[in-house]
This record gives sequence, C-alpha cells and structure tokens, in this order.
Amino acid sequence: MPSTPVKSARLSRRHVLSHALGGAAALALPSVQAQSSGAWPNKPIRLIVPYTPGGFTDQMARLVQNGLQTRLGQSVLIENKPGAGSMIGVDAVAKSAPDGSTFGVVIAAYAANNSLYPKLPYDARKDLTGVSLMGISPLVAAVPLDAPFKTAQELVRYARANPGKVSYGSSGNGSAVHLTTELFKQQTGAFMVHIPYRGAAPALTDLIGGQIQLFFDAATGLINMGKQGKVRLIGVASEQRLPALPDLPTFIEQGFKDFTGSTWAGVIAPAGTPRDILRRMSEEITRIVRSEEMRPRLEAMGTFPAGGTPEEFDAFLVSENAKWGKVIRTGGIKPD
Repeated sequence: MPSTPVKSARLSRRHVLSHALGGAAALALPSVQAQSSGAWPNKPIRLIVPYTPGGFTDQMARLVQNGLQTRLGQSVLIENKPGAGSMIGVDAVAKSAPDGSTFGVVIAAYAANNSLYPKLPYDARKDLTGVSLMGISPLVAAVPLDAPFKTAQELVRYARANPGKVSYGSSGNGSAVHLTTELFKQQTGAFMVHIPYRGAAPALTDLIGGQIQLFFDAATGLINMGKQGKVRLIGVASEQRLPALPDLPTFIEQGFKDFTGSTWAGVIAPAGTPRDILRRMSEEITRIVRSEEMRPRLEAMGTFPAGGTPEEFDAFLVSENAKWGKVIRTGGIKPD
C-alpha cells in the first residue's frame, strides 16, 4: 500500500500517545449495556455531519455511506446538524447513547475548537473518542492572475516589503483556511490582513476579482479554477504533491520547511462506545477509503485516503490540537 500523509512525522509519536488516549477511552464505562461486535449493528446507524449538505465533510460522509451499508448489512443514515462552528452536531454525538448506533464526521475545525473557544458544550477528551481518520485534503494556495507576484517566494518578499498591502480570505475565524494562512504568516514573518468570509465561495469570488490577494482552500474548490485559468495556483501545503495537480509544487519544495496545512475528515463516537464496535467500524472505514474503487474519487477531490485504528486517530487528534492550539495562541485568534 502506498504511503499517505498519515504516516508523516506528525504521527511519529502515535504509539505512545495512542496507548495513553486509547486506554483512557477504554476505561470509560458505557451507560448502556455493551453489545458485542458480533451482534452489532442491530439497528440503523446515524452519521451526524455538523455542517450543511454539499461541503467537504458531507461529501466524505456520503462517500463511505454505501460501503458501510453493504459491509455492515444495516442502513446508514446521514443527519446534517450544522451551526455554531460544528459544535451543535458534535454535541449531539457526545450526548448520544454509546451503543454503536451514532457516529459523527468531523474535520480540522473539531481539533481547533478546543483552543479557539473558552467553553464548549462537550469535553472532547471525556465525551468523545476517535474511530478512524478517513482522508486528508491538503490546502492549496491561489492568487489573482494579475497579482504582482507569481510564486510563493515572490508573495512573501512582496508582503514583507509592503506590510498590510496583501490581504487574504478565509471561510471564517478558526477555519482550517484561516489557521493555515496564519501559520504561513508566523513562519515567514509576512504581515497580511485577514478578511473572513461566510464560506469559501464569496472569498473565491473576491480573489478572482482582485479584492483579496491570497486564498488557501481545499484542492476540490481550486483545481478547476486553476485549470480554467481563473486564478494562479502557487503551492500545496503538503509533504507531497497532489495527484490531481502533479505540476504544482509543495511549499516545502519551495523552501518553506515543514509548512503543512490541511482539512481532513474523520469519524468520532460517543465515549464509552464498546471498543470492539469502534474497531469494527474503523476496519470497515479503512477498507472503504483504501479501496481501488475509492482512490480515484478521493484523488479527484485532492484528498489522500487515510484509514487506521481508533488509537491512531486519537493520536492524530492530539497532534492537531497541539499544532493549531499554538497557532491560535501565538496569533491571538478569537472566534467570530
């Protein structure tokens, strides 16, 4: 199996971290009688998506929906519960019975919210547990066609020489787009002005029109724009190039050491869900996202298939919490 970004340096500590987190989750007592994986599932499964239909999170949930139904022999129902930066949907998962009938699909904001918001309606460590990472979608940087810079290095030099003249858009405070661009600022010392939007679409519109000069987004939102010549793509924030954009170099290749940023999708469950159910669910998700059938569909979205055990996903979440928590604290970032 080809390696994926999951096996990156960020996860080199995963064995130590996963044992700690996995053990803590295993000690949580279920509030209902645990059912064995042999009897599970004995009723329809809910996949709660804390965002509106059509976005990356929803797309990832629907990509695995049919496969799970076939492999588990039970209906899998997607329930969209958007609002409050994903907190409404995540809270619904946290407060569900830990009997293997409810799971949630979350993205990078799930990790960032732990540092972004002083109070959450749930405790991510105590009330929720990881199941499996589904896929990682590195962010791609785009600039207007008429921008006075054509490469990432030229962008940084221009921003340093013209403080405040470069503005960048995001899909909202604390989003993966915002935090990745903030990390880029912190690592390069380039001062750029943040312009938050209510979603990626209006930010992309203003980028094309030249109202903003930089926009990081998931590749699925920029691949066609770049190929159609509506924007200039200048780099991908990943350790390796995207199969969908093989000619676009990574920022690391361009001299920006260790600079990575992505959105990702993973499955969580209420704490106390029996470990054998978590493992069965993670095994099926891994088989689906790593299948030959799924690979081209994910590649077309600019997404690397992941998969893995509950312990590995818990370790990944610890790493993400630490990375983006530092960015949030350093940048003094506050929620909307």
